[in-house]
Amino acid sequence: QVQLVESVGGLVQAGGSLRLSCAASGRTFSDYAMGWFRQAPGQEREFVAATSRSGAIIYYADSVKGRFTISRDNAKNTVSLQMNSLKPEDTAVYYCAADPSIATMKADYNGIDYWGKGTLVTVSS
Repeated sequence: QVQLVESVGGLVQAGGSLRLSCAASGRTFSDYAMGWFRQAPGQEREFVAATSRSGAIIYYADSVKGRFTISRDNAKNTVSLQMNSLKPEDTAVYYCAADPSIATMKADYNGIDYWGKGTLVTVSS
């Protein structure tokens, strides 16, 4: 089992920045691709960003490309999401995810092995 715990989100004004972190425990962190997803009220969960086991491969959703940065620290068993130039449409519950395959992470969230409980990010206009 892998346990994933996201940092507390928060309320931020449009144009502002926020950094989310996710701490992993239970298995060898570097055996897992890591990702962030989000789910807005009434919407399906959607992919935000993912990083491969080593961090060498990174994917972003088009909606966040150029504004969000995902990074991982395999020594500290953490993955972070730096969110800049936030928009009201970024408001959602953000989830940390872990899976051995970055392909699954990117293409099929229903197949992902482990999820955090989520943290709410609210962007006010």
